[in-house]
Amino acid sequence: MDCKVFYHDKCFDGACSASVFTRFYQECVKTGTEFSYHGLVHRAGALFDENEFIDGENAIVDFKYSASQKVTWWFDHHLSAFLTPEDQADFERGQADGSQTMRKFYDPNYVSCTSLIAHVGATKFGFNVEPLQELIYWADIVDGAKYDNATAAVDMAAPAMKLTMVIESTQDNTLGEKLIPLLTEMPLQELLDQPFVQELLGPLMERHKAAIELIRERASIERGVITFDITDHPTEGYNKFIPYYLFPEGTYNVGLSKSSFRTKVSVGTNPWTPLHAEKLANLAAICERYGGGGHARVGAISFPPDREDDARKAAGEIVAELRERENAG
Repeated sequence: MDCKVFYHDKCFDGACSASVFTRFYQECVKTGTEFSYHGLVHRAGALFDENEFIDGENAIVDFKYSASQKVTWWFDHHLSAFLTPEDQADFERGQADGSQTMRKFYDPNYVSCTSLIAHVGATKFGFNVEPLQELIYWADIVDGAKYDNATAAVDMAAPAMKLTMVIESTQDNTLGEKLIPLLTEMPLQELLDQPFVQELLGPLMERHKAAIELIRERASIERGVITFDITDHPTEGYNKFIPYYLFPEGTYNVGLSKSSFRTKVSVGTNPWTPLHAEKLANLAAICERYGGGGHARVGAISFPPDREDDARKAAGEIVAELRERENAG
């Protein structure tokens, strides 16, 4: 039986999740399975196309829940994992009646979806995760923003950081099919050294340096909130730690950017802020009001590319709310 893995595209944890799921499935469910991969992105409107699901196994990892009867596996760790209350009710029914308890897993307490899949595989199916420790470690570091400081996050000395940039920023639509199977087959440095990765890395490093200078030019900080708008310079992604690298005293950042398929409001919390967690805003809850979502400390909202005004209005409201919170704190 074939298996199609739908994963969070342009995301290191998404790619690692797809790779760990593939290895888990091959070793613990059914050997000899043929895999294909389909990247999913948060965008305005429908996130899933029912026609993309195949007649065999369909797995969704590190992405929102789909109630489609064709989806046979699901793993996610985002606070905003369910698009609608009906989706959440469908998941909970499957857990309650036992029909989904060994196929669909949700736990927002995991730093990365990669570590969730590894833990479920090891504890419930006997999956050997020992060879995957480097990948699991870095998926937690990258998705949990657990770098020592903003300079380490922006300098990107580690192989995982360079791979993250390639995954997040490339416009090569064939990258997932080539990269995902290898993430669990070789050390990250060896994967980074592959010619198909190296040919993408050089231009992206130059783009990264340009993004630092552009955000340096556009960004400002007021009452603990860093803001910038680079919608007039379309990009498929940028390093989300640049604002804290430029303004280490900031608590939050709200950035407006534009890509080929969306206008995006990115909302984040400085991972190195001295404030205690209970004093920080739940950014997933804020973004959900506008149709977005994410984690408690980082979230995003996607608008159609031609709705910059709506995105700018939402960003302004969020900035005002966060600044008011800073004043009150």
